Amino acid sequence: MRVVLASCTGLPEGDGDEKSLVTALRRDGVDVEWRPWNDGPADADLVVLRATWDYPEHLEEFLAWCDSVPTLANPATVVRWNTDKAYLVELAGRGVPVVPTSVVAPGEEPVFPDGEFVVKPSVGAGSRGAARFTDHAAARAHFEALGVKTLIQPYQSSVDENGETALVFCAGEYSHSFHKGPMLAQGLAEAESGLYVEERLRAIEPSATQIALGEQVLDTAAELLSLRRSDFLYARVDVVEGPDGSPLLLELELTEPTLGFAFTDDAAASRFSKAIQEAATRR
Repeated sequence: MRVVLASCTGLPEGDGDEKSLVTALRRDGVDVEWRPWNDGPADADLVVLRATWDYPEHLEEFLAWCDSVPTLANPATVVRWNTDKAYLVELAGRGVPVVPTSVVAPGEEPVFPDGEFVVKPSVGAGSRGAARFTDHAAARAHFEALGVKTLIQPYQSSVDENGETALVFCAGEYSHSFHKGPMLAQGLAEAESGLYVEERLRAIEPSATQIALGEQVLDTAAELLSLRRSDFLYARVDVVEGPDGSPLLLELELTEPTLGFAFTDDAAASRFSKAIQEAATRR
């Protein structure tokens, strides 16, 4: 069995988080290699998107490449839906508790909320282009400088103290979690590659309510895409604490998220290795 982990030219072997996964796959007898997504055809039993973090700058080319890979996981239809964060509005419309989100296209008039809020590109990876504001004039300047479809969300102040909880699902089943510190805090800088903002990560034990929200998010996304939850080989559900203390969805990552293998035990990598092999067998 041959598996390709798709990356990008700036990080051809990812950021190191998948070391235990590669070890688990090879231990299980899988022929696995890293390969930048735009480095020619990827002939494999399964091509798994892992570190394709330059796609926002090459979106149409990237989506066309995804369409050309029949063994892609997650599938191209999922990628096309998930790379545009306007999916948050769709999920909210189906009753998912989501951080309030408005989508503004270039040339439209943005409406900024009172208090602190976030302006970020609708298509983006690694928190690049995201910024916090209280000043409407500064926010408008940032919106105009971005020049792309943009999300506007009230900033959840709980993030400053509690950060985000990233819930990782493998083939639709909860696997493990890790904690993400405030992504828009002062002092954080872009990684050397320029492809993402450096994150402060550590292991965390989620609450049952957070896991239940993660399952609701995946069930709803699967329904929207006419899939089953198990069709998502991997998923990361990022949740934050809302004003009343209940969890809210911040982002659903189905394309290329860091899965936090470096912050959990080897069993998580083993679970993902097994899921990859089962998915490759079904293709």
